[in-house]
Amino acid sequence: MSSKEFKEDHRSGKKFFKRDRVLTFYRLTLLILQKSVKSTQLILNEFTSLFDIKPVTNSAFTQAGCHLLHTAFIELNKKAIVDVLYGEEGYKKYKDKYRLVSIDGSKVILPYEKDIIREFGAISYTNGKDSEILGSKPQATASVMYDVLNNIAIDSISGYSKAYEVDLAEEHLSYAAGSNDLVLLDRNYTSYRFLSYMKMRGIDFVSRCSRKSFKAAQEMFEGKGKDSQIETLFPSNSKEAKELGLPAELKVRFVRLKLDTGETEILVTSLMDEDLYITQDFKELYNLRWSIETFYATLKTRLTLENFTGKSAESVKQDFYAAIYITGLESILTSGVNKELEEKICNPDIKKRAKNRQKVNKAVSFNAIKNNVFDLLYSETDINTLVDKLEALFRMNPNCVRKKPKQKRKKVSLTKIINYHKRVKKVCY
Repeated sequence: MSSKEFKEDHRSGKKFFKRDRVLTFYRLTLLILQKSVKSTQLILNEFTSLFDIKPVTNSAFTQAGCHLLHTAFIELNKKAIVDVLYGEEGYKKYKDKYRLVSIDGSKVILPYEKDIIREFGAISYTNGKDSEILGSKPQATASVMYDVLNNIAIDSISGYSKAYEVDLAEEHLSYAAGSNDLVLLDRNYTSYRFLSYMKMRGIDFVSRCSRKSFKAAQEMFEGKGKDSQIETLFPSNSKEAKELGLPAELKVRFVRLKLDTGETEILVTSLMDEDLYITQDFKELYNLRWSIETFYATLKTRLTLENFTGKSAESVKQDFYAAIYITGLESILTSGVNKELEEKICNPDIKKRAKNRQKVNKAVSFNAIKNNVFDLLYSETDINTLVDKLEALFRMNPNCVRKKPKQKRKKVSLTKIINYHKRVKKVCY
């Protein structure tokens, strides 16, 4: 981040960040990474006091932020997280073969500002009882390609409010996917077009089917046929498929699963070998997709993504991609401690084994990273000493991972949500 090349690549013009000011390019980048629910002025006061430098105003921070491009945080995530993790062979794979990834989208509420609405658009809303439109709110469509075993975001997009999630998913695959990827998808992505797109690129997939999807899936929902069967799919509009360059037919496998809740789930997959990938394997495999759901929960709750530091479209993008980078940094820094906690229950040589699986408490880990981000990325503190210090903090108050009985997802009332945020939620960032 302190290199001249990095600064030149991610500033809005050559004339910016040339003078020796308090808010240099490097310091500004770090301040954004330290995103907090505190007011910007309080953060700046703490920062200048810490390094004994001249105080700066919130206005100065805003003006400087206009000239820092969000692409800086995209490159940080790619070079310091993704390339580092996959640069070695030690990362986790499914069946020692596949990088197990999931693609999913989520709506992000944005500040009501003209610049933001021009960039991302707005969504109309009603009173929930009829079709009367009461107003509109700025919103972005976030899309992430996420490694569910190694817990890092491989690629992310902050898209237009009305962007089609499948278009964003195709963008992920064209840029970041490889032939050793196995993609887990929710039912919104299960279409002839997208399945064909993955097949043509040599990417394997497991995708959930809705009750209104393919005819074969509809029949399996009704209890017909076997629990695993290979079918040939055809496009509903052959002319459109030809224009898009899609194949005239697609051979896939449908798998029927009985969930613990008693519900039936139908998956469609490119994994044809019924001996290597038995039907019951898919239940555990598809459950791993839930990691991307908890990833979005982390972004919005632990990292308070929707509490933006600025009111411009560029500041929204800066906060979004900075949060993506911080989640990857947390995953890499806590991986060693999480491995230790796993051994407490898995290692027969440990005398006092834990009764339940444990993992690092994210409230603790994100807080530790926030409080040490300047030492970690700015000061000349010995990195090994700092990592030892952080890992000691990560070991504090780990979360127990208990197996809970599967239940149907229930809608939570607005009263309970407000009560949680006012009286239960503990701020860590």
